[in-house]
Amino acid sequence: MAAAVKTLISGVFVILFCLLFGFCQSLFRGDTFKRQVTMELNPGSTGPHLGVNLLHIRAVGRNDTLHFLFCNQGAPTLLLVHTNVSSSIVTVNWTLFLARNTSGSLKIEPESSVLYSTAVVFSRLWEYNDLNDTADPTSGFFPPYELQDFIWSPLNLSDMTALLCGANATSISGSICFQLSVFEMGGRGLSWPHLLHTANSSQVKVWLDGMLPRANNSRFLLELQAVSESYPLSRVEVHQSIDDEYTPSVFKVFQWVSAPNSISDILGFVQWKPVAYRHSNPSLEDAMPCRHSDPHPQNSEAMAASSGVIRAFYSQLKPFGLNVSFGLAGDPFYINTKFLSWTVLVGIGSPPTDSFSPVVITIMAIGLGTPLVLVLLGGMWVCMRKRTMESTMTYEPIN
Repeated sequence: MAAAVKTLISGVFVILFCLLFGFCQSLFRGDTFKRQVTMELNPGSTGPHLGVNLLHIRAVGRNDTLHFLFCNQGAPTLLLVHTNVSSSIVTVNWTLFLARNTSGSLKIEPESSVLYSTAVVFSRLWEYNDLNDTADPTSGFFPPYELQDFIWSPLNLSDMTALLCGANATSISGSICFQLSVFEMGGRGLSWPHLLHTANSSQVKVWLDGMLPRANNSRFLLELQAVSESYPLSRVEVHQSIDDEYTPSVFKVFQWVSAPNSISDILGFVQWKPVAYRHSNPSLEDAMPCRHSDPHPQNSEAMAASSGVIRAFYSQLKPFGLNVSFGLAGDPFYINTKFLSWTVLVGIGSPPTDSFSPVVITIMAIGLGTPLVLVLLGGMWVCMRKRTMESTMTYEPIN
């Protein structure tokens, strides 16, 4: 009996120690890697640039550099280039860049330092009439909004963010906006869906505000196209979790990744949670589920023509594209609020992965530890009670 009690006590302490260790690790862990981030608008430009804004964000690490280039020439495009030196720079031939007909007008030098590059183009906004409320986008499509034809405002820079808004050239109602955020170190977004980020990633928040739908039952899809010279973003992975503390009711993360094969390290990624929001200051009731299509190869010439950055930087490219649709059957239609926002992360290397938060680990410790303590105390009481009963039943010697 004593051996059984010792075994039980040892097991309880091992489990409690593991939970305590996990709690401390979760509480004090953090991505301590930090980059030195600088922002420059229209690098090397000395004259008028015809309303074209090219933002260069340089994030320098210990022995490497990330270059983020965000441009309003054509469809909004985010180009991410990773180099293996901390001294790499961006050079722009503005005459050729503005002409949009020559590859090589945008370079990272030294060119031999480039390890990997990828670009994400927000190419089209699709609208369809969901007359039967089935959220089936295969019928009832209106002609798409070609974002390369939108009239884009100058980039508005603030701290670590850049805001770009545009409107349809044939309509005066509403706008679509893109807010780019970069980070010196790891952390989590302040607004929903509170995406986890690292110093190797950037975040783009997209929203529609006040655009007049072409039908009362309209729903929208956003088309994204990803470009790379080698190892394009060609597959979407799904990661599940039981912790929804930061994004209530959402237990999945989708990752559109680039890798030589299924067992190789990920080179670049586009990551999002399958949720959008119907108000600018969202609450749980404003959440709207998202779906995505499978990535498919795209026409490289059409892709290059839609974005000034793509034409300027890439000589050869392998584009893939997918659509993200907003809303399921039974969800409110866009016309109810005339607002829709969605957030995506773009970066290099392995995507950030959520782990259990201190709150969840505390709940697990209480939920698992309390029954074990009760079992331990119950076992000790039974043993003590049995010993007492045995001692009272033993015959005393007669003098």
